[in-house]
Amino acid sequence: MGATNIAAVYRVVKREFKRHTMPVVDLIEIETRDPFKVLVGTILSARTKDATTAAASARLFRKVKRPADLAKLPAKQIEELIFPVGFYQNKARLLTQLPGVLDSRFNGRIPETVEELVELPGVGRKTANLVVAVAFNKPAICVDVHVHRIMNRLGYVRTTTPFDTEMKLRQILPRRYWIMINSYLVSFGQHTCLPRNPRCDICPIHRYCRRVGVETKYGTKKG
Repeated sequence: MGATNIAAVYRVVKREFKRHTMPVVDLIEIETRDPFKVLVGTILSARTKDATTAAASARLFRKVKRPADLAKLPAKQIEELIFPVGFYQNKARLLTQLPGVLDSRFNGRIPETVEELVELPGVGRKTANLVVAVAFNKPAICVDVHVHRIMNRLGYVRTTTPFDTEMKLRQILPRRYWIMINSYLVSFGQHTCLPRNPRCDICPIHRYCRRVGVETKYGTKKG
């Protein structure tokens, strides 16, 4: 799939995004671009449904406005505030560590680069890229399972891991698409290009898609 087609795909998934409920990190962005809140909300969102993350974030942010507030809360209280997000006990433990690391390494500020963000507890490349893009509005490609799956199904990349997909997209995806591509494809992956039984019959980008790895009545397409 060439540059012309990725431009067409981007326009369509952008349009589709507006028809559905936004991913939780985009909802947080609408309320605030505060890097601290975007970071914490993104950490909470891992392996958790958006509605659950949104409710947990709201409870936590009523108590916590900045890292210093978080430092005052014991892990048990954080657990109670963020339950039932996935792995809530582990996330609470990581959040208790966050203020200290920010103070000792970054003078209490949220760093603005992926390389620095991944030094924080509980932060991998996906979270770091999302914070850079959403909180700081800088070009960064957040690749989660949806982005990885859809880009491979389209035939735009041929990769085996989200990390490989990120590295390839950095090479070939025009930078003007970097910031929003995650939001658009996450929404598209939740509603149309599902992990199993994708809704190809109603897919608005089917004409651009090679359907790599998708089961058909003739077997699985190899690309």
